[in-house]
Amino acid sequence: MKVGILKEIKVAENRVSMTPSGVEIMIQNGHKIMVEKDAGIGSGFDDKAYIDAGATIAATCEQVFEASEMVMHVKEPLPSEYDLIRENQIVFTYLHLAAAKELTGALIKSKSICIAYETIEKDDGSLPLLTPMSEVAGRMAIQQGAKYLEMAQGGYGILLGGVPGVEPGTVVVIGGGAVGTNAAKMACGLGAKVYLLDMNLDRLRYLSDIMPANCIVMMSSPAAIRRLIKEADVVVGAVLVVGAKAPRLVTKDDLKTMKKGSVLVDVAIDQGGCFETSKATTHSEPVYTIDGVIHYCVANMPGAVAKTSTLALTNATLPYAVAIANKGWKKAMQEDPSLKKGLNVYNGKLVNKPVAQATGYEYSSVDF
Repeated sequence: MKVGILKEIKVAENRVSMTPSGVEIMIQNGHKIMVEKDAGIGSGFDDKAYIDAGATIAATCEQVFEASEMVMHVKEPLPSEYDLIRENQIVFTYLHLAAAKELTGALIKSKSICIAYETIEKDDGSLPLLTPMSEVAGRMAIQQGAKYLEMAQGGYGILLGGVPGVEPGTVVVIGGGAVGTNAAKMACGLGAKVYLLDMNLDRLRYLSDIMPANCIVMMSSPAAIRRLIKEADVVVGAVLVVGAKAPRLVTKDDLKTMKKGSVLVDVAIDQGGCFETSKATTHSEPVYTIDGVIHYCVANMPGAVAKTSTLALTNATLPYAVAIANKGWKKAMQEDPSLKKGLNVYNGKLVNKPVAQATGYEYSSVDF
């Protein structure tokens, strides 16, 4: 199969969808890889590294789209790329279509085969291609929250870990999945007082066993969230409903009860955000303030630590890319139901029900 690795064009997105070592493995499996010029620079991989691995370099994204049966991105296609996507071309990337009606319509129109990293789901409910970036984003959420508590950044001057004789800051993490667990671990490691909320009692029992003593594990409810955010210095939104829009858990009215200079970090912003006042920001302009509360809502947080993120992402995506290229997408999905759940659009049809519910497009069942 001819596979194209595209350069990311989202603002301040430095990741790349495959490392040179991943390219080498794809070529060992008999496939031809074309990499857009400078696609790996932001992650520390120059064109020579890809050439040495056996890839060819394309001068433009147009060349990659034209030559490739499957194109791989990290982030979703942007409007400048919509018309480059061909009928029956495989697009394999993070899509987050529930919060992107225009993109969904463009992909339906293209009649391409769109496989979303974030909806590939194993039988146990785990999300193998979302997990590594969730781990990165969860840990980054605390780094960013701690930074924006500094007075020079607009915060009110709290050190999350405190010092001897001074109590630590308070962190509230809503959602006990991969993002929330990693955020809570990071906050606990700094010495903060941490509340970790989830609605799954079995998950809470597990978290109670593994988290340190300064993490208080609680059942999530609207009342609990309203109570805890009043004392929080940092609130991390880490709730995911697979493929669907994130639920709104902190309202505009709730925001007015929070401390001035506290920080909201919305890691769910890719799926629309879980705070009513959230709107997507970028690494170049990461924050804004409403009612004295700083909002950090960067939609591609792991892009700020591109070297770590690219290595972690390739580790997760490469086996699926190899399977699709070796077997063809239909056979690969027939043999692996988890991969089939990643199919969002094909043959001009939207085949992911949560995305259909969120965008208003007609849902079609998968018929192969």
